[in-house]
Amino acid sequence: MVRKYPNLCKPLQVGRVTFRNRMFSAPMGGTDITNDGCIGPKSTAFYELRGKGGAGAVTVSECMVHPETDGSHAYHLDTSILNSLASATYTADAIRRHGAIPSIELSHSGMYAGTYMTDKNRQKSMHQWGPSDTVRPDGVEVKALTKELITDIVASYKETAALAKRAGFEMIMVHGGHGWLINQFLSPYFNKRTDEYGGSLENRCRFAIEVLKAVREGVGPFFPIEFRMSGSELFEGGYTLEDGVEIAKILEPYLDILHVSAGTYQRGFGDTHPSMFKEHGCNVYLAAEIKKHVSVPVATIGGLNDPAQMEQIIAEGKADIVYMARALLADPFLPRKVMENRDEEIVKCLRCFTCMAERAATSTRRCTVNPLIGREMEGDEVHPAPVKKKVLVAGGGPGGLYAAYTAARRGHQVILCEKEDKIGGILKSEQALPFKHEMYELAGTYELLARNAGVEIRTSTEVTKEYAEKENADALIIAAGSRPLVPPIPGLNGENVVIVNNYYKEKEKVTDEVVVFGGGLAGCECAIHLGMEGKKVHLVEMRSELAPDANVRHRPLLLKEIAKYAEVHTNYRGLEVTGEGVWCENESGEKVLVPGTSVICALGQRSRTDVVENLRDCAPYVAVIGDAR
Repeated sequence: MVRKYPNLCKPLQVGRVTFRNRMFSAPMGGTDITNDGCIGPKSTAFYELRGKGGAGAVTVSECMVHPETDGSHAYHLDTSILNSLASATYTADAIRRHGAIPSIELSHSGMYAGTYMTDKNRQKSMHQWGPSDTVRPDGVEVKALTKELITDIVASYKETAALAKRAGFEMIMVHGGHGWLINQFLSPYFNKRTDEYGGSLENRCRFAIEVLKAVREGVGPFFPIEFRMSGSELFEGGYTLEDGVEIAKILEPYLDILHVSAGTYQRGFGDTHPSMFKEHGCNVYLAAEIKKHVSVPVATIGGLNDPAQMEQIIAEGKADIVYMARALLADPFLPRKVMENRDEEIVKCLRCFTCMAERAATSTRRCTVNPLIGREMEGDEVHPAPVKKKVLVAGGGPGGLYAAYTAARRGHQVILCEKEDKIGGILKSEQALPFKHEMYELAGTYELLARNAGVEIRTSTEVTKEYAEKENADALIIAAGSRPLVPPIPGLNGENVVIVNNYYKEKEKVTDEVVVFGGGLAGCECAIHLGMEGKKVHLVEMRSELAPDANVRHRPLLLKEIAKYAEVHTNYRGLEVTGEGVWCENESGEKVLVPGTSVICALGQRSRTDVVENLRDCAPYVAVIGDAR
């Protein structure tokens, strides 16, 4: 067959290992990590799914090499721990049996030991070790590693690498980026040593070289060693891209693949993990520049989810490998779909950070667009139902479409009805915001998957009680969604007011001075978009803070963008909308005018409970899903 993306699908040989393609699964931490650092069965299934999905390599993250100085609640590989080697072996085998190369990331957090601990009080009471004596921004004291401890840590990399090879891993990734210990030694910001490990760039690279040499001793020749580095630290006082090039040249003799990421976890989360407000592939320039100066294969990463863009990166010689993390949560089968020329079926990552926020909050993995994530042990196959039934779905938004798709794959006769003339529900409103275009595209992808599975879709068809009874379905799925909340505030129904859901249809009504009325997630994102367009934006919120409905990873990046593009008025209660703006009562009880000739109403959504109640008894089996729930 002729591959649509020949460069992405081309095998790569490194040492004695052949990778089946150039699409690799980036390190992602597990969720059911045992108290003594073993890989739990849910995490094994999590990593296996990426292997089954067609990735060339799957990296397990993070394995901490020296628990004595790094108490992070992550994986350990130690023969003194019952099941440690066994769980690693089962995981490597689970990845390899699907044709992917299993890799494991060896790491040390340095002065940020305990970052992943849920007990933050214990974390702050730990001894923290780094290149130099210092005090962290949060007040925690850091001690400089002695030469004896450095030697011991280097030896632990060798021992852990050897155990990883014994467990069946076929590549080692040494984590030297993102502000962890090796990066701390490389960085002039963190490393203030005056001995042979500090000062000049060559000295600051010494620890990394010793680690890489030790890993080579542990795994032997022809075994791929990948080094993950930040191409630039991307903050004042850290090393630059020019320094990154020199670091790469110094380390090249000791590694087989150079994995170029960006930034530091502690000082630039949105750089290392590009948000929806950044261009896809915004960090590729770092790998592209470093690749000009080295001969080993170079990998790139950072918000990549479009096969056409990734194909171009490799075709133009900017990198040899593309890594994805969030994109393979949204669609673990992305590499297989690319290999099979089914790229139109790819469910793209929205970069909403639900995955990372849930891990921080509940130590689980979740994905907005992939209900399988976190449930991999239940299996990824949808099995045919023993008894085929007629299923009626009321509502063609994302919930209704995916439910119809699932029911059809089970072999049921599925009819989906959407009262409007186009599918998509609330996602249609996202087409007006360029940085949320993937959310708009999602409806089209779900529609394609549903139609291919055999769903009959009827647009301009409302499911009423009479309609449902006429269809006489065995099961009714109510996915009627929500409607905008428009309280009875004088003037809120005026000609200068646009409901945020309808903005995509009424963009021309919005003038150059806008009041966004409502500072929840939808209002904030709309305000950012309007500000990006060059409009003067005032953002009004009754509560004391913006976007409390945003997750803990997305919200700080959202607020950073708000600070660029909008004037914020919190603790302002709306009283009246006029042609000149919104009259509000401030915290002091004063009546003030927030000026704007256009008003965007973004005061929230309410479930269509009336539809739910009307349809609740219209089939033997009834389920309410999505916003309607």
